[in-house]
Amino acid sequence: MKTTHKSSERGLTQISWLNSRHSFSFGGYFNPSAMGFRSLRVINDDRVAAGGGFGTHGHANMEIITYVVEGALEHKDSLGTGSVIRPGDIQRMSAGTGIRHSEYNASKTEPVRFLQIWIPPAQNNLPPSYEQRSIEPGSHQFALLVSPNGAEGSVTVHQDARIYSARLGADATLTQTLDPTRHFWLQVVKGAVGFGEEILEEGDSVAMTGEASLQLVGRREAEVLLFDLA
Repeated sequence: MKTTHKSSERGLTQISWLNSRHSFSFGGYFNPSAMGFRSLRVINDDRVAAGGGFGTHGHANMEIITYVVEGALEHKDSLGTGSVIRPGDIQRMSAGTGIRHSEYNASKTEPVRFLQIWIPPAQNNLPPSYEQRSIEPGSHQFALLVSPNGAEGSVTVHQDARIYSARLGADATLTQTLDPTRHFWLQVVKGAVGFGEEILEEGDSVAMTGEASLQLVGRREAEVLLFDLA
């Protein structure tokens, strides 16, 4: 079973320094039919203006994953971590018993765009922790970014979930075998891809259950994320 969700269906938060599109209910956006998919609870597509950002705030018992698409994002947290996240980096912050952090556009002149992803942990009240690695998306194939066991140099998430990324050139084909006993969410980050008879544009997504394979064809240069969920 495959269900397509169009970019235009997403929620919107827009203020002076932030344009955020919500795949699932978040903040002031509530859609009872979009409360998440399996363990995937949040995908926010955030665009932050130069000099803008999220001041220090707290989280608990959530795996928070940041994927920068364009620009650079400055991170600081109550563990003493300070870093800048750029395209090709993947960040995982386990809030656990409680963590406070801030996220600001690292540039005073250029915007930053990033996806913030939330996945509840399999076990609550873990010690807070932070991890960041450089993992470029695969070229016409998927590269593993996030896994439960840090496989292939990925960051470790405390849940039975994996996240992959790939880039496709125009007319390039990507074919991936899927486990039909699991559930998958495809997110088009940039560009456009052919998916069966459909064209998926930036911000479109597809929920898949009981599928044994996935084939994408680049219609324009594209970047996609694939979530593999129990």
